[in-house]
Amino acid sequence: MKPKAEQVGAIQLFGLTGVALQTDLQAIEQEFGVTVRREETREPSDSTDIYYPQFEEKVRKEAASMARHYEIFYSLETSIRRLIEQRLEEAGGAEWWNQKVPPSLVKGVADRMQHEIDAAVTLRSTKPIDFTTFGELGEIIKANWDIFGDTFNSPKAVEKVMANLNALRGPIAHCSPLAADEIVRLQLSLRDWFRLME
Repeated sequence: MKPKAEQVGAIQLFGLTGVALQTDLQAIEQEFGVTVRREETREPSDSTDIYYPQFEEKVRKEAASMARHYEIFYSLETSIRRLIEQRLEEAGGAEWWNQKVPPSLVKGVADRMQHEIDAAVTLRSTKPIDFTTFGELGEIIKANWDIFGDTFNSPKAVEKVMANLNALRGPIAHCSPLAADEIVRLQLSLRDWFRLME
């Protein structure tokens, strides 16, 4: 049975509307320098292409909304690690990790690294600082305030902002949706972090 001309026309109109919408979105992205559409990052042959659609739509939507918060936190935590690494290497040379980091943290990190080696998984990094927890980063800064005092305006403020961020990190790292108030708190804590360096 052939589709009726009006059905074909409706399908064609739907397709053209999609193309027009995509073109409009591209123009908005270029004009304002923003990303409206997420680029596909998976390889087409990735097995998740088969399984991902089987998750509930609600879960997939939550994941998509949480992705931005994860990106923010990943960027923040990584930049804090690089800042610590750079400043302490400038002050202590190549051996800064053993000279400038509290011994209890050095041991804890060594244990974590060994645990990954024993698990026969790919080591996440060869740098010990990449095995620190977010809370430990704050401890390293406080333990070296003589080095970081010219970067941050108050050790107590650093401690407070790091504690707030660490509390927000939990839901993000453990796949729980952030409540609306906590999204606002994350935005404010991020501003507070940069304010520490003014």
